[in-house]
Amino acid sequence: MFEYELKNGVTNLKTKYGLLSVSKEASEGYKPVELLVSSIVGCSGGILSKVLEKKRITVNNIRIKTNVVRNEQESNKVTKIDIHFIIEGVNISEEQIRKSLEVTVKNCGMIQTVKGCVQINESFEIISHNQE
Repeated sequence: MFEYELKNGVTNLKTKYGLLSVSKEASEGYKPVELLVSSIVGCSGGILSKVLEKKRITVNNIRIKTNVVRNEQESNKVTKIDIHFIIEGVNISEEQIRKSLEVTVKNCGMIQTVKGCVQINESFEIISHNQE
């Protein structure tokens, strides 16, 4: 159970990592859309990393870029999130990543939660170093 406190337009949650402040004003805390996208990216990125590890695919770094589309006519709701994974490693094939992303999407609770409400598009690029 989470317990929040709302003061002066800022919603606060005390966590073991510190205070999480949420506000529509960027100067007062995280914007709700930032948290929505971050939860999806954090979940999918963590699962992708584990899937690659289990497949013994050597990855040096994963960066993730996003683009968010919102509908101003419907309360500025999020309608689409593009997630682009930039994967750096040794001898990585596109097929390995494609299959790993399929497993990731099926197992990401945050993506599955918004499925049907928010269009999620995954793409990737590989920065591959050949092992010598």
